[in-house]
Amino acid sequence: MSWDTVIGLEIHVQLATKTKIFSGASTAYGAEPNTQACAIDLAMPGTLPVLNKQAVNYAIMFGLAIDAEIGQVSAFERKNYFYPDLPKGYQTTQLEKPIVGRGNVEIQLADGSTKNVRIHHAHLEEDAGKSLHEGNFSSKFSGIDLNRAGTPLIEIVSEPDMNNAEEAIAFAKKIHSIVTSLGICDGEMSQGSMRFDVNVSVKPSGTDILGTRTETKNLNSFKFMEEAIKREVERQIDVIEDGGAIVQETRLYNGETKVARSMRSKEEANDYRYFPCPDLLPVIVSDEQVAELRRNLPELPDARQARFTQQYNLSDYDAGILSSDAAMAKYFEAAASTCSDAKLAANWTIGELSARLNSEDLSITNSPVSAQQLAGLITRIADNSISGKMAKEVFEGIWAGEGSADEIIEARGLKQVSDSGALEQMVADVLAANQTMVDDYINTDEAKRKKKLGGFMGQIMKASKGQANPQQVNQILAKKLNELL
Repeated sequence: MSWDTVIGLEIHVQLATKTKIFSGASTAYGAEPNTQACAIDLAMPGTLPVLNKQAVNYAIMFGLAIDAEIGQVSAFERKNYFYPDLPKGYQTTQLEKPIVGRGNVEIQLADGSTKNVRIHHAHLEEDAGKSLHEGNFSSKFSGIDLNRAGTPLIEIVSEPDMNNAEEAIAFAKKIHSIVTSLGICDGEMSQGSMRFDVNVSVKPSGTDILGTRTETKNLNSFKFMEEAIKREVERQIDVIEDGGAIVQETRLYNGETKVARSMRSKEEANDYRYFPCPDLLPVIVSDEQVAELRRNLPELPDARQARFTQQYNLSDYDAGILSSDAAMAKYFEAAASTCSDAKLAANWTIGELSARLNSEDLSITNSPVSAQQLAGLITRIADNSISGKMAKEVFEGIWAGEGSADEIIEARGLKQVSDSGALEQMVADVLAANQTMVDDYINTDEAKRKKKLGGFMGQIMKASKGQANPQQVNQILAKKLNELL
């Protein structure tokens, strides 16, 4: 029988505040373990939390960006559970009265169609610490790093509006694009800045009754999320078709080993014994505060895509890719404004640069090739100083830290020969030295002559050590050969 897939996401977005949600401890990434957790983060006796106003503003900005309801009165609760990385025994979060209510996010799919994904709500909460597991089977040990404890999050909860992995990834990428464009999150998933919990269920096609769902937690890449969804859908269908039943549970997926496993049975809300936090007053949001934040919202991805198509004359596809990531959009505009060739800047940013960044697992903010260096390379392509093949060699040199495009071209002797007189002499010399090839070309059927040009081009490029302008050579070669017919 055929099956329908139903998917909902819970996305944890780490807010880019300098200090934690209830204390003045730093949120900077990469510090030595347990050097950025203070007594307030651990709820030590005698301490009281103080709400970070910037975290509230960031949550409201997200709500405005998705045209959501903003809770004028929101409240914090304590969610009680014990894990080693949460020594205080509870998480301060929001349940009944979240800061952001219902909203909508439109996603674009590969076939060009669009789909609306409803947001149920987004709430503020604090993050837990992190368990670190090291060693091997003979000497394995675990440690707890509480630096992350108390870091402000918004948890974005979607409705179950997605029906396959493609839609879920498109939605996750759109949320990533929105929060990075707003500047409320750095989007560095490898550092835990965004983490995804995926709720998946299957049901017989055409029925309205939803199946039992499972939740796969803490996915920190789009690739791993796609793999986890596909694997879980296949698992659920196999279980049901073999006569079994799906158990509501929390699952884990290891993207490195490609192994999915059950973690624990799924808790219900009453298992957490929520109750209002006695140490925090309700959060009151004024109309003036919302209006001020609305006036100062930065450019959002959809508006940026429309501007890129108009301002830089890019295709919808290119503009969509470049505008979807705030850092990539900034990089592209810096390169385009410096080299004055937006189309080439777009092609190189989307193509060669992105491919290399992906292969090295680097974000564009950590690119070894700066926007100005890429612009210098593009300028030399545009003025015919180097060919496309040479450009890739120069790009590799820039990536390796050998300097600017001009410095590498000079050091490697890569400047393209575009002098028409020199190229004509080069073509004439090759034709004179290859009379047999010339005779073969003349005596070949007209329809097949085009294929013969490649042999001459190879000889000319060899003679020029790859530095002859191929477009000019092709024109000169065709003209000289036609004169011999």
